[in-house]
Amino acid sequence: MSENLEKSHLNEAGKSQSNDSEQGLEDAMDGSEVALQKKKSGSPSSQRVQRPHSSPPRFVTVEELLETAKGVTNMALAHEIVVNGDFQIKPVALPEDSLEKKVKEIVHKAFWDCLSVQLSEDPPTYDHAIKLLGEIKETLLSFLLPGHTRLRNQITEVLDLDLIMQEAENGALDICKLVEFIIGMMGTLCAPARDEEVKKLKDIKEIVPLFRAIFSVLDLMKVDMANFAVSSIRPHLMQQSVEYERKKFQELLEKQPNSLDFVTQWLGEAADDLMNQKYKNALPAGGGAAGSGDSPMPSPAAVQNYAYLKLLKWDHLQQPFPETVLMDQARFRELQLQLEHLTVLGAVLLVTFSMAASDIASQANFAEKLKMIVKILLTDMHLPSFHLKDALTTIGEKVCLEVSSCLSLCGSTPFSSDKETVLKGQIRAVASPDNPIRRIMDCRILTFLETYLASGHEKALPTIPGGLGPVHKELEEVAIKFVRLVNYNKMVFSPYYDAVLNKDIVLEAEP
Repeated sequence: MSENLEKSHLNEAGKSQSNDSEQGLEDAMDGSEVALQKKKSGSPSSQRVQRPHSSPPRFVTVEELLETAKGVTNMALAHEIVVNGDFQIKPVALPEDSLEKKVKEIVHKAFWDCLSVQLSEDPPTYDHAIKLLGEIKETLLSFLLPGHTRLRNQITEVLDLDLIMQEAENGALDICKLVEFIIGMMGTLCAPARDEEVKKLKDIKEIVPLFRAIFSVLDLMKVDMANFAVSSIRPHLMQQSVEYERKKFQELLEKQPNSLDFVTQWLGEAADDLMNQKYKNALPAGGGAAGSGDSPMPSPAAVQNYAYLKLLKWDHLQQPFPETVLMDQARFRELQLQLEHLTVLGAVLLVTFSMAASDIASQANFAEKLKMIVKILLTDMHLPSFHLKDALTTIGEKVCLEVSSCLSLCGSTPFSSDKETVLKGQIRAVASPDNPIRRIMDCRILTFLETYLASGHEKALPTIPGGLGPVHKELEEVAIKFVRLVNYNKMVFSPYYDAVLNKDIVLEAEP
């Protein structure tokens, strides 16, 4: 599925097909396929789209740039938390042999060596130790929720720094007792995943290594608490993030007035596609409004939905990505790769089950086993070193072995050598983006996504198109991620899209 929506299928529709069955499959999906492909730039159009020229750049100060960068960073973080359900803060790991790591190790070693020297004096000096106790106290207090009054009182009472200083001056400080209290409190406040680390602290007898280990575990507990806070605020952040992101983007737009140029081009091309006379009969149901004569006028919602579908066919190396979805470019690219993988997988299974006996295709266990085999062999499909044609050759051999084995177990007539040769050839042919079966799977997947997107995110998934049954679980997972991502972005940026479609992109019928 490497071709883009930018590529036309008009020429493909004109190619002759030597195989009648392949022609029939291609014709069956011709209408919906054309609806999801972009016309060639030279194709005649009954409408024209007028787009504004890029806004003139203006000079900005360094302070404005820094302020803008900070705003974009905050917006990106809020967006990541809301969109990515698996978002987690992770401990910072400095690169090995980096200067920063070496400096940090030297400074820490100097501090812990100094602490060791102080505690070894006679009588011991507790200046550094008391500072550490103060840091530990503040950290433990930061873990408490408003209702933890009893624990707050315990920590404040036991780790009273003024009292600890007096005890140190009078030689009555029992630091081991304080550390024992700290470990006990850490065990009370830590997440279950940290129980083992806290338990190990009790086995450390030397005070300096114990302090170092305590701070190490406290750092992990800080990360746990931060992730807990993220999960807790996500529902509330969802309510606020739409306005927040829109506000931040507006601030960026005020400083950089040309920040909608690529969006304008993106929406304009989508409107071009939907208004082109050749596509008037292929608009999604309910997607277009009646216009004068026989020229369909797509609604803004239809244009936006189609524009987002185009992102699943984007040439990320050649085409600038629209500004409003720039933060999600990696996500759309990942979805694109998943769908390409799914298209090839579905095409291989469709070819196989079409040739195999019906009783084999209906066996759920065999179908699932075959899918997993093909799926594993296509795992590295998007690596530069991966050769799809070679992989499909291997897949063809493996599929024939599995089918023959299953036929034998079922008591059915085994595959003839001629039939195996045909099946291997058809599987190998899926390597070409122009392969009719692959293009049909591609278009059925896009039609499914378009239907789901148009139906609204609160409705159930639409019916899986024919031929996609074996990969319906994978397709539904991708569809849910895609539609959630699109709907959230539309909530944030729909005012800008509407403004572009209503003002900057002027739809007018040619005389």
